[in-house]
Amino acid sequence: MAVDHYENFPVASLLLPRHLRPAVTDIYRYARTADDIADEGDDSDEQRLAKLGALRAELHRIGAEPAAPTRPAPELAHIFEPLAATITRHQLPITPFFDLLSAFEQDVRVKRYEDYATLLDYCSRSANPVGRLMLALYGAATPENVRDADAICTGLQLVNFWQDVRVDWRKQRVYLPQEDLRRHGVSEQDLAIGRLTPEWHALMAFEVERTRALLHSGAALPRRLPGRIGLELRLVVQGGLRILQRIEQARYDVFMNRPELGARDWAVMLWRALR
Repeated sequence: MAVDHYENFPVASLLLPRHLRPAVTDIYRYARTADDIADEGDDSDEQRLAKLGALRAELHRIGAEPAAPTRPAPELAHIFEPLAATITRHQLPITPFFDLLSAFEQDVRVKRYEDYATLLDYCSRSANPVGRLMLALYGAATPENVRDADAICTGLQLVNFWQDVRVDWRKQRVYLPQEDLRRHGVSEQDLAIGRLTPEWHALMAFEVERTRALLHSGAALPRRLPGRIGLELRLVVQGGLRILQRIEQARYDVFMNRPELGARDWAVMLWRALR
């Protein structure tokens, strides 16, 4: 499957143990489908919510009969037949799948976030379930690991918001907290025209530094996970940190210079991860 705009998955990476790659792909297919329903195409909000509701109905069916033969709607069989088998085989919790769906439904309904706490609540459902499912696959879902995985996943989600300010604006969404915009004297008109002011620089410097601290707060997790799994996660964290660095190097111009990772970035990330 193409991996382009659902960013929080290390999808079927060569660093993952071979026996986990099909499960990660099944989970990703579900999340990617729901994300596309919420974001892509020309459907009305009502149509998007109806389609997401169909996914919710399938999740309820799996949750009610986890070991029963799957009978999803024909158009959803390619998603939910393998997903149900993966959930049963690996004894995965069903709640993270509902949490992801809740976040995608929120993307349809909610276009602004008043404060950081509200944004973190969204991230707890849009990003953190990914880490929790991965830990469940690894058999490593201890309270300490879940805490650090939540910090990493939320940090990655915030990194994506800060690099995609312009992309999200075109979707009529603003993930920068409204209280932060007011505090730094940045208006939505500034976002609309990509105005680079000292106020914008100060706002983005604040968001970047807060996000960097969040990623660092979970950085002990990869050291607790063994082998290739730990290296995979160290690379994920380094990817988030590298994008933040690239935002700073562009003097916070994410309007015309959206940071993307190239071959040199991957070399730096691998060196830092191994170090």
